Amino acid sequence: MNRPLALLSNDDGFNRAGIRAIRDAMLPRFDVVIVAPEAEQSASSHSLSLHRPLRSREVEPGIFAVDGTPADCVYVALHGGARYLPRRPDVVISGLNHGLNMGQDVFYSGTVAAAREGALRGIPAIATSAESKADRNACALAVASFALTLIKEVANGEATRAPLLNLNFPRRWNGKLRVTTLGRRIYDEVVDIRVDPRGREYLWLGGPGISHDALPGSDTEAYDAGFASLTPLLLDLTSSSSDLVQLLQTAVSKHTP
Repeated sequence: MNRPLALLSNDDGFNRAGIRAIRDAMLPRFDVVIVAPEAEQSASSHSLSLHRPLRSREVEPGIFAVDGTPADCVYVALHGGARYLPRRPDVVISGLNHGLNMGQDVFYSGTVAAAREGALRGIPAIATSAESKADRNACALAVASFALTLIKEVANGEATRAPLLNLNFPRRWNGKLRVTTLGRRIYDEVVDIRVDPRGREYLWLGGPGISHDALPGSDTEAYDAGFASLTPLLLDLTSSSSDLVQLLQTAVSKHTP
């Protein structure tokens, strides 16, 4: 019987230490293929490169670099035929990202987008991130072990959709996982307008400051307590709020085109 096949990607680039640590941790129990960006694609979210051709190269056996976004990379791997994957992967792992992706970060994160692209195709997927000074090797071993458990539970369970999970490791990880909801991270929201030597304006987005609210049951609360947070994410973004549905029904009934 074939060993499970893991497709790895990220948004930091194919040669970053995080994705190599994940690969090394998984190789004893998985067949592993990396298809990841040629260069860093942080905060690229789920964009696909539809209006320019992509270039791909095999860096070494089983490791491919694509000059596109994280979502491009997983799309290419899953639909590019036997050139990339010998068969359908059993799991898609994105990361290990250099830096956390908690709270509303999931909307901007290329790390999460790469995993989401796999989950959209019905493959269990995990986006993995760690604080910059966390023990990368320990985190990678935990990802490999949990991925194997997840594959078995999905095969034996009654889930109707492939799970999409967001896993974050704090710097001082206590070695335990906690199932969480998304918290709230607070960034300095700044547009820094400058002028280049030729008199043309250019912009830098975002400031250096960041904090978070420790909402009960959230990934940010788990972070403060030293746990790795495991947050299940939805592919269906439809709101289930009855108040909002009622508001819209009323608005539609009163609307005159």
